[in-house]
Amino acid sequence: QVQLDESGGGLVQAGGSLRLSCTASGSIFSIYRMGWYRQAPGKQRDLVATITTRGITNYADFVKGRFTISRDNAKNTVHLQMNGLLPEDTAVYYCWGSSDYWGQGTQVTVSS
Repeated sequence: QVQLDESGGGLVQAGGSLRLSCTASGSIFSIYRMGWYRQAPGKQRDLVATITTRGITNYADFVKGRFTISRDNAKNTVHLQMNGLLPEDTAVYYCWGSSDYWGQGTQVTVSS
């Protein structure tokens, strides 16, 4: 089993920054890819960004140039640096690990 523990959400004004972190514990050898999804009220859960153990990244178009995902394999931690936040970035952000592990979610609220 794998447990994903998230931190770093909160309230920020538009244009501000937040950094999300997610630490994996348990059978972590099985996690090749980690990343973040988000879900706004009444909407589907969308991919934000992922990163492999080799550092290969993938971003949703709506965050390219604003968000950066990174990974510390020694600490089994993945980070999401979010800059230039917009009100439409408001959502619950979920840490994800392959193939189907999920964190409990952390709220990000961006005020206009």
